[in-house]
Amino acid sequence: MVLISRQTLREYGKGLIVIVLLLVLWEVAALAINNNYVLPRLGEIGAVLLAPFTPLLGGESLAADTLTSLKEVLTGFLIAAALAIPLGLLIGWSKEVRTYLNPVIQILRPVPPIAWMPFAIAWFGIGFRSILFIIALGAFFPILINTVDGVEGIRKRWIEVAEVFHATLAEKFRTVVIPGALPTIWTGLRVSFGIAWMCVVAAEMLPGTTAGLGFLIMYAYNLGQLQVIGAGMIIIGIIGLGADALFRAGQARLFFWQGRD
Repeated sequence: MVLISRQTLREYGKGLIVIVLLLVLWEVAALAINNNYVLPRLGEIGAVLLAPFTPLLGGESLAADTLTSLKEVLTGFLIAAALAIPLGLLIGWSKEVRTYLNPVIQILRPVPPIAWMPFAIAWFGIGFRSILFIIALGAFFPILINTVDGVEGIRKRWIEVAEVFHATLAEKFRTVVIPGALPTIWTGLRVSFGIAWMCVVAAEMLPGTTAGLGFLIMYAYNLGQLQVIGAGMIIIGIIGLGADALFRAGQARLFFWQGRD
């Protein structure tokens, strides 16, 4: 079974052309500036990437910091999904619940997750739990909103058919609501994973953090090691690209019927 289709690979192949052009421009600019404290050359960034298990700047290796950030992102993302999907299904199904909760959601949703960091530190202390709170908060709302939209977008005739067969509420959810909303929920998961990555990098840059890509980037900045910053940014981008490709592949395989009558 092929996980990613040839069409998707061709699309990413075309995108790689633009990436190569940007890398060439980067190298030309680095040669012209000739100052590693302003713009490091690609070879210096590549040297960091090619030694992922070598300790950096007296701390953990690039691989270790990457695994730390991945663990935090995946944990926070799963917590957000476990909370947002059931709540979104409830809000999307019940107008009464939506009436009560929608104002609160619309007030909290625009607040940047990083703005909650002082509260997170006060409630959970410095470290893993406060970072998880920020990640879960950032990933929560895209999943919630897409879940609500998915339920509200279900065709009424599907519900009516279930009612004709005297389906119970649980049967309606199992056979109509959840399958009908799942494509939109999947889109919310895809968007929220990218936001979770942004949140973890920002949260790890705050004082008190001792590991992770965000910590590595900030620590390297304080020491003027821009090649390490560049390597960390590339790792973040590659993981984000890979995650998006997996979500797109899953969408193509699980929801191939979308758009058909």
